[in-house]
Amino acid sequence: MSGAAAVRNPGVRGILLAAACAAAFALPALPAGAQALSEDTGRQILQELRAIRTLMEGLQRELEAPPSARPAAQPAPSAPNDRVAIPFPAKGFTLGRAEAPLVMVEYTDYECPFCRQFHVDSFEQIKRNYVDTGKLRYVSRDFPLEFHRNALPAAAAARCAAEQGKFWELRHTLIVNASKLGPEQVVGYAKEEKLDLARFESCLKSGRHQAAIDADMAEGRNAGVSGTPSFVIGRVTNGRLEGVRIVGALPYMAFAARLDQMLQRKDVD
Repeated sequence: MSGAAAVRNPGVRGILLAAACAAAFALPALPAGAQALSEDTGRQILQELRAIRTLMEGLQRELEAPPSARPAAQPAPSAPNDRVAIPFPAKGFTLGRAEAPLVMVEYTDYECPFCRQFHVDSFEQIKRNYVDTGKLRYVSRDFPLEFHRNALPAAAAARCAAEQGKFWELRHTLIVNASKLGPEQVVGYAKEEKLDLARFESCLKSGRHQAAIDADMAEGRNAGVSGTPSFVIGRVTNGRLEGVRIVGALPYMAFAARLDQMLQRKDVD
């Protein structure tokens, strides 16, 4: 979970400590026999942890400052795995049947190494075993973090690719290249996907997807999201998604166990 970054939200300083602490525990334990993390992923994670250390040192300085010099306190975010219920519009980028019994929303940051880890280690298995079999509707939401300078442009790029019917293709490429999302590189990925580059670059320059990205982030904050990747899994009832929030790049089996449990029951406990 990339909690070292403040989300694009005024007054967020008070939630940073909880987000940073959560990030320190986001790495799942590797099962017996599993391969070690790739060198590139390991390097990205080390960068995240260094950023968390810098953030914690800054917070410590604030705590040691005289009361008159401290910023106003903000409420801490809700704990992971809490029950949540949020308005759930049908629009957005989805995979799977609209009538699937469960919905899984991922709040993602394209530059986040933990989002990449989830995508590489768990996403394809979830898609194959739950989405493609009609059990789950999968929804992608944007949650670019302030700390990641390329995350917001990457989110816009994926939406510009959607205008040409290539959202999921470019989304995949951007996530697996989380550490290589400079402007020229993103245009290169668009070229590889055979997008109309003039149309793609015009879309990027227009900024027309900013409002939609902001709406995704507002939805995420309403669900208690403060870092990435975060998920809400549940059922849609009367225009509301009622479920549980799960935080971090957990192994596939952890998601599978929760999904199986929820499929067997009518509630979401």
